[in-house]
Amino acid sequence: MGQESLRQDGWEGAPPAPEGPSTLECERSWIYLTLMCVGGYFGAFTYVLRGGVFCNAQTGNILLFGMALGEGAWSRAAYYLIPMSAYFLGAVVSEALPGPIRRRGLIRWDTLLVLVEMVVVALLGLLPESAPYQISQVAVNFICSMQYNTFRQAGNIPMATTFCTNHVRQAGVAAVKAALDGDAAQGRRMLAHFSMLAAFVVGAAVSTVLCGPLQGRAIWVALIPLTVVFVRLLRADLTKERGTFDRAPKGH
Repeated sequence: MGQESLRQDGWEGAPPAPEGPSTLECERSWIYLTLMCVGGYFGAFTYVLRGGVFCNAQTGNILLFGMALGEGAWSRAAYYLIPMSAYFLGAVVSEALPGPIRRRGLIRWDTLLVLVEMVVVALLGLLPESAPYQISQVAVNFICSMQYNTFRQAGNIPMATTFCTNHVRQAGVAAVKAALDGDAAQGRRMLAHFSMLAAFVVGAAVSTVLCGPLQGRAIWVALIPLTVVFVRLLRADLTKERGTFDRAPKGH
């Protein structure tokens, strides 16, 4: 189903910035790859088990909403308003909270967001299979929207961690520039986007395999990568990045 196009917060032609001591933990490539894998996992989970709705991005749902309106299927159109509204709310919350969280000087919003995702995932795994699909749809849309709006840029490369369209486009652009200009940096940029796509596919594939035998509890497997990310971000907040909370991650 159609996906979103990522905002361009950085210069698209810039080569990947090297990661060094000054790079925030939440800007590191491995964080984005891990969250991209989780994004693919969430997408397959909601499509396979929770009503065939894509919760990573909203182009597909908005398209289905318009088609339902065109067919006069009012109840089906209203159904798609649920994930769309949850995604909107996630963007609002993730845009409003970082400032107040940063001023408290305890942990970064990025770290708190991953913890919120873990709590939501843990609760979703407790739902009986008879529970309305909308509960999972709203929850996953909400956290995917917040994740997308929070983790925006690895180095100087705009990234999405919940859908793929922008990575396909940027990989194509970088491939042409690498081929025509012999620019090795553009080749590395292309590989960075292909790596994100591969991570998404791996997450979706693993989710699809596990949804059969585990059913709704398959969502708990996402806690493994999320816990790794949370621990690393929290450790950075409490140690080496303690005095840098006023520094916003790139892309913000």
